[in-house]
Amino acid sequence: MNNIKIHDKYFEPTILFEKIDNAISRLADNINKDLEGRTPIFLVILNGSFMFAGDLLKRINLSCEVSFVKLASYVGTKSTEKVRRLIGFDEDIKGRTIIIVEDIIDSGITMEKVLGQLEKMGAADVRIATLLFKPAAFNKSYKIDYIGIEIPNDFIVGYGLDYNGRGRNLKDIYKIIE
Repeated sequence: MNNIKIHDKYFEPTILFEKIDNAISRLADNINKDLEGRTPIFLVILNGSFMFAGDLLKRINLSCEVSFVKLASYVGTKSTEKVRRLIGFDEDIKGRTIIIVEDIIDSGITMEKVLGQLEKMGAADVRIATLLFKPAAFNKSYKIDYIGIEIPNDFIVGYGLDYNGRGRNLKDIYKIIE
């Protein structure tokens, strides 16, 4: 694999699809085991989670529902630390099990906002499944139930993640070259 250019930045390969695929299989196995007999709602955080969610949900053997919410907190390569809700979530979740499907958790600000909203809506059990986790950037105290791959605090693109709208379609994940 070669380095790539997106807009004005260069990126190098960091996580190949095979590793991503193995992590997703492990997460699906754990979710299937942990929630056997339940009918959860998978709440997919768009845009970045679309590839992860599609591959994860193909491996879920539970009776389930799937819904989506669109949030944004990045401009360019930096988090604004403000979460904008672009498309809402309006299902009745009182007493339900929710699994939030997120592409990446870094500072944890976006997820904290989602957790607060779900609590207000009366969810009985909320779990978090993230493909990627940046422990060095995380500064919240909530539990992340299912973590695919822990990564350094690099800016990355590919497999659903973008840089100013581009790079989401890449099969592998690339990190920025500073």
